Amino acid sequence: MVFKRRDKRSVLRAVGSVFWPKGGWGRAIRYINHRLSRLPDPPHRIARGIFVGVFVTFSPFFGLHFVAAVLLARIMRGNIVAALLATFVGNPLTFFAIGFMSLQTGHFLLGTHGQLPDDVHRSLGGKFVDAGEDLRHNFMALFSDETAHWDNLNIFYQDVFFPYMIGGIIPGLIFGLIFYYTSLPVIKVYQARRKVRLKAKWAKLKKKAAVDASPEL
Repeated sequence: MVFKRRDKRSVLRAVGSVFWPKGGWGRAIRYINHRLSRLPDPPHRIARGIFVGVFVTFSPFFGLHFVAAVLLARIMRGNIVAALLATFVGNPLTFFAIGFMSLQTGHFLLGTHGQLPDDVHRSLGGKFVDAGEDLRHNFMALFSDETAHWDNLNIFYQDVFFPYMIGGIIPGLIFGLIFYYTSLPVIKVYQARRKVRLKAKWAKLKKKAAVDASPEL
């Protein structure tokens, strides 16, 4: 196959690369910055795409961040590629902080922190596990006489998903605007310098072509 890897990676290495990419996160960040600065679009559209990408990382729709970034970028007339690249602000090193911030903000805004009965209090990981078990059970119930269970899914929605969704809006807007206003001048400067370099290179090529085309004395 054309796109088949020559060096087969083990499952452990594949999982490890998610948390620590080849070359480290520093190299990955430099690559993303390089790609963002070279996008062929006006700076304000690229910065708008970056805002969108950062904003959607604060939503609980894991697995759909790319889709949400594309849709929102089209609505806001931002650069879609920039929006997709900016979603990498949400990564295994930052998701814990993003999730904690969004959940705490959501419970504060809704005034729901600690309002569940004592018999349904579980750790955050436990609520994910319980909700997953309900999903598995309900799927199997479609093909059997089992009764669907919704209690754990309801707890997960009330105590995790909905507060996360509401609470992620404010920090998403804040960090999105920070990235927008810090990236906009950087992109403007980079694009201006790149135009100067390309203009000088083009002038040099034209001069060389003129010299090559001139008749020899």
